[in-house]
Amino acid sequence: MNVLELEDIQGYVVRGYAHMMYSRFAYMKITDPRAFRKWLSLSWPDFTTAQHVPDKSKINDTHLNIGFTHAGLKKLGMKAQNLAAFSREFREGMVSPHRTRILGDSDSSAPENWIWGGPKTDEIHLCLMVFGRDKGHKDDLERDKAVCIRYFEQLESRFPDMGVEVVYSLDGATQPDNKEHFGFRDGISQPIIEGSGRVGSKDDVVKAGEFIYGYRNEFGVYPDTPLLTENQGNMNLLSTDAEGSGKKDFGRNGTMMVMRQLQQDVEGFWTFLNEKTKNADGSINEAESLKLGAKIMGRWQSGAPITLFPEKDPGVISDINDFGYAKFDSDGLKCPFGSHLRRTNPRDSVDDHGVKESLKLSNQHRIIRRARLYGEIFEGSPTNRKPKGEVGLLFTCFNADISRQFEFLQYTWGNLPKIKELYNDPDPIIGVKENPKPGEEQNFTIQDVPVNRTISGLQRFITVRGGAYFFFPSISAIRYLGTI
Repeated sequence: MNVLELEDIQGYVVRGYAHMMYSRFAYMKITDPRAFRKWLSLSWPDFTTAQHVPDKSKINDTHLNIGFTHAGLKKLGMKAQNLAAFSREFREGMVSPHRTRILGDSDSSAPENWIWGGPKTDEIHLCLMVFGRDKGHKDDLERDKAVCIRYFEQLESRFPDMGVEVVYSLDGATQPDNKEHFGFRDGISQPIIEGSGRVGSKDDVVKAGEFIYGYRNEFGVYPDTPLLTENQGNMNLLSTDAEGSGKKDFGRNGTMMVMRQLQQDVEGFWTFLNEKTKNADGSINEAESLKLGAKIMGRWQSGAPITLFPEKDPGVISDINDFGYAKFDSDGLKCPFGSHLRRTNPRDSVDDHGVKESLKLSNQHRIIRRARLYGEIFEGSPTNRKPKGEVGLLFTCFNADISRQFEFLQYTWGNLPKIKELYNDPDPIIGVKENPKPGEEQNFTIQDVPVNRTISGLQRFITVRGGAYFFFPSISAIRYLGTI
């Protein structure tokens, strides 16, 4: 097992910054490459690393991270041959016709309708991520917000001299119980990167190369990494390819970052569930509505897995994650095969494979998931359905192979309607089409005895508002970019 070089890895990929409840994501374009390279050459020590700080009181009250699009690296002056070393997905970007079809970005979610990252918006070159917290007031969102914005404004005052301009910015927050706007506890099931120092269930430990370049992955090989083929800049700042080619590895200790702004139709979601579970007199059956929501998600609103608590939410905030579907629910009678969480992380139950093979296959498609809420902090329920204004989440994930990880999850396990013995069941959260073809069914099947129950006419409650693929470089690579 390799120990990760945490001091060279940007922190957000390893740590979710849960202690920092407020953040700002600035999507920017570079107007003066020379000025921005100079800023990078001076400011690289300011970027937050993944290095463990045993004394929590010594953790900085602000964090800073950065990611670059393919267009951004080109704008900074990277040579064409060096840019060609990146994967096709990153080079094409999220809005090419092929990627749009894979991701199911159509109708209201079509890139032409996006407010950032789309073909009708200004080109994005980078995302600057700022996080803040007030050390003296735990779980105080407003105080964390003040710290974050104050730090951002300090940086913003220098943007003209740095040679950058904000195209779009989005503020993200978390709730103390980490619930998203539909009302469900979020972010419980995360892989543990081998060598990161984190501990947990052995089934959740995944080889570092699934998420970070320069380390072996679940296939026992090094992931494809952007190796430099043409000399430019101070290449002595970069490590040599771990696989022995002798080339400099621009990717080592970096990763790929996927970002998508997802608007949530909270009112539509709970109105749909209420309608499907209403009493004979037409009144809301709150308990059944909550239960159907848990079946669809795979967890109760508290975070408790429906696999272990099939009949009722235990009612206390839960981080329980040590369970397998093959062991506790092989027939899907507790957690339906088509539930969002079971589809996106089938654990030990992939199709007809055995437990060991299923765990291996699952780990080959894992992602490090991060999410921040935007809009009003709102906790949806059958009787609390109308937030003020637009609400949603900024979905962020890290993976070394966008195609095999994020895109596979979205297309194969999310959008495709066939899973197990089901044939018309897309992922009820991320895979439903807004306007299905005539005669096309979109169902959610609940396995039951003696016959299954079908929730028909699924509706789409998520709208993509923006997105992009970013390279999330190491500290060494950030420093290197300042020299090209």
